[in-house]
Amino acid sequence: MEPDVLDGPDTTDGAGARVVSVIVNGERRGGLAPVRMTLADFLRHELGLTGTHLGCEHGVCGACTIILNGAAVRSCLLLAIQADGATIETVEGLAEGDELSPLQQAFHRNHALQCGFCTGGFLMSITAALRDGPVTTDDEAREVLSGNICRCTGYAGMIRAVRETSDETYGAGRNGETA
Repeated sequence: MEPDVLDGPDTTDGAGARVVSVIVNGERRGGLAPVRMTLADFLRHELGLTGTHLGCEHGVCGACTIILNGAAVRSCLLLAIQADGATIETVEGLAEGDELSPLQQAFHRNHALQCGFCTGGFLMSITAALRDGPVTTDDEAREVLSGNICRCTGYAGMIRAVRETSDETYGAGRNGETA
């Protein structure tokens, strides 16, 4: 048997799996994760949150982006056991019931998605970026989008959606000042 990866009490099942407890989208959730299971696989297969997609499994495409303890991260590059005790936000948590978030609405209005495979990762990256402050230029919007890859749409609609949501959040034309 491998040595414990984390400090603390033994929470293994005797076969190299650990109990992982997280707060996801405001709800405490948990499950059993083999020590080599990625956080993306844990979210999808153990918790049933399938909006987190696996594209490249190398952290390049951004389809698996989630927000972990306030920061946008690639869930394919983290082990589930590394997230034990963490607070996680996934694309499933953006909407309030049937009401899409302002960013999701802007994506819809601006035709910023096509097949949808990459959309969850983009939405989570943009959400994290907008929490850091306004996006006031197209170049800043491109920078926000640069960590994710879309093979279907082109990025013009996404740039519009980022700027529109930033303007709604921080006030149009305020150059970083809040409304």
